[in-house]
Amino acid sequence: MSPLQDHRRVPEPGMFSSIRAQIGRQEGLLSPCATISADALRRHNRVRDDIRTPYSRDADRIIHTRAYSRYIDKTQVFYLIENDHITHRVIHVQLVSRIARTIGRSLRLNEDLIEAIALGHDIGHIPYGHFGEKCLSRLCEQYGIGKFFHNVQSVHFLDRIEDCDLTLQVLDGILCHNGEAEDVRIRPEPCPGWLAFDKKVQDASGGTRPIRPATIEGCVVKFADTIAYIGRDLQDAREIGLIDEHTPLPEEATTVLGSSNSEIINTLIYDLLENSDTAGDNFISYSRETENALIALRRFSRRQIYDNERLTSEREKIERMYATLFATCLDDLEQERTSARIYTDFLRTGWISSRYLDTATPAELVRDYIAGMTDRYFGRRFRECVIPRRVDQRFG
Repeated sequence: MSPLQDHRRVPEPGMFSSIRAQIGRQEGLLSPCATISADALRRHNRVRDDIRTPYSRDADRIIHTRAYSRYIDKTQVFYLIENDHITHRVIHVQLVSRIARTIGRSLRLNEDLIEAIALGHDIGHIPYGHFGEKCLSRLCEQYGIGKFFHNVQSVHFLDRIEDCDLTLQVLDGILCHNGEAEDVRIRPEPCPGWLAFDKKVQDASGGTRPIRPATIEGCVVKFADTIAYIGRDLQDAREIGLIDEHTPLPEEATTVLGSSNSEIINTLIYDLLENSDTAGDNFISYSRETENALIALRRFSRRQIYDNERLTSEREKIERMYATLFATCLDDLEQERTSARIYTDFLRTGWISSRYLDTATPAELVRDYIAGMTDRYFGRRFRECVIPRRVDQRFG
């Protein structure tokens, strides 16, 4: 048998046609504004179709990436805190997926597309959460490769570094998931093809203007991201003692949303369902009352949680860690130290796209290596940079 022969089993033609017809009937029951399989657009189409929808296949491809595996040790909010019950990225993306699919099912939208966007939306997040993103962004500007944005990096990992050949609709939803802070109502902004999408990525890389998802499913994930974290961050803050049951939450928030994570999730989902339209005008929306309550709760969380001195006291050290690691890795590349970790753990692993390796600059290679690190791996690599290695030499 030739080594090039395709060993994958495929359904018999009749069975394949029957399954595809069934999927077509199911999609025929979706909202007229929903995104269907026939809309799916890939760059390459290297693999023939199977019994999965295009977006279901994308979800599977994302789950099998190396980047997805590293979710397990990426901080959500509370970096440098040891507690097994607080939220990490791997939990957050599952929460976003579940919440978004609940909303999508109720609005008769495409759940496969929603799941794929949700699972991939935070793959570009880096060690030490949003503060780490700021540190790396400053370094990227210093070394002449522009600002760093985790949503752009998510697309970069999936589209270029691991070259997953995902659909435009999934990559677009991932690109447009963040920046939800002041959103009340979102309508999709069509993206007609790959040239338009690449321009959209370029615009997002410059941070020049807000970007909107191309699909209504992407809009749902954008809202679900907030629903998943806003109450959960309060729950985690109580878990670690940053706030307690006696810490007063803003009354304008609790009167509308409730005070526990479950109450907040329930309120936001029902409000979204009551105020969205996916049959005619095609938008996802909160009521104005709920949005005002959310703004008040975000303001409280910023002051009491995200900028709390107990979380921010080590930030100068983290900045120095980033600067040291970036400079060391760049020097390893310039000096061609092929035994260095950036070679052995990243560039020469065999799972990196050759198209990416042929076009990335040294500073971009360092950015992407660091961006893919988990918190613990980042700490280990920093210690290797600054602590001399001891050699156990026996006397003989």
